[in-house]
Amino acid sequence: MAVIPFETKIDFMNPRWNRDSWARIQGDLDSEKQRFSHCSGVILGVKPGEALKPLLGFQTFLATRLVPLPDGNIRRLNKEVIFYTNLNRLNQPGDIIDEYKNPYTNETVKVVHAINDPFNYTISDTLILAPEDFPGDRSKLPKIPLIFPWQKLNDETLVLSTDMHLNYPNPLQPDKWPRESAGPKAQVSEMMRYFVSIKDLENPKLTAVPYQGTWHRVSPWLPFMLMGQTPGHCMYASTMVGFDSADKLPKHVREYAEKNCPHMLNAPTEDYGPSHSSLEHYAREQKPAPAV
Repeated sequence: MAVIPFETKIDFMNPRWNRDSWARIQGDLDSEKQRFSHCSGVILGVKPGEALKPLLGFQTFLATRLVPLPDGNIRRLNKEVIFYTNLNRLNQPGDIIDEYKNPYTNETVKVVHAINDPFNYTISDTLILAPEDFPGDRSKLPKIPLIFPWQKLNDETLVLSTDMHLNYPNPLQPDKWPRESAGPKAQVSEMMRYFVSIKDLENPKLTAVPYQGTWHRVSPWLPFMLMGQTPGHCMYASTMVGFDSADKLPKHVREYAEKNCPHMLNAPTEDYGPSHSSLEHYAREQKPAPAV
């Protein structure tokens, strides 16, 4: 494997530049190298007619490798975890936990961390389309040029926004998973903001571009909360950063991974699959909770 060619001349309307910039932020275009992303934040409960309630903290990391495809696009090989934590007195992420007392139900439940190996996709100069947006024959999907809504924050900094809004059949259907399932459909949104240096993006020597940013997510109640179809949902709010080594993860996060899922501390070296979401993994690996 070698360095994947990339464009550095900033051109917001150039799909190839958008593709290459997004790839250099997510990973490293030197396929011999891996890249890590880390998020740390809080999950809030959102119920109609109530103030939002801090529920849990979380620590997320991704281990990513980029490899070239024959058509010139880029395959993102990736593993990702979400470790759930308690909250300290300032409502910040605390210790990683394996049990949780749900404040809405006062029930103590088993925590199921998200361990997704792999979660791969292709970084292309055309837009990745959600299946529900274009049902039917997948071979006839329109090719929409990849143009992100970049923002020039000042003379030194650009902000890349990548938002995704989905509403797909829930792998946890309520007839089989009455306590875990929020309903027949899973409504999920993810909203990322990457703050990057203009000089770094223009630097042809940088196969990976440093960033700092935020990750917000809207999702159904976590299945292990056993909230069923109670009205409401979860909202994740976090900060994120990228770096080149698992050694730069917070010490307690790295140590928990070393003990419980050490294989997640290295990015894939080949493209295997299939890729499944955390809800799909839950449906495959867990059993429905007994009725109460």
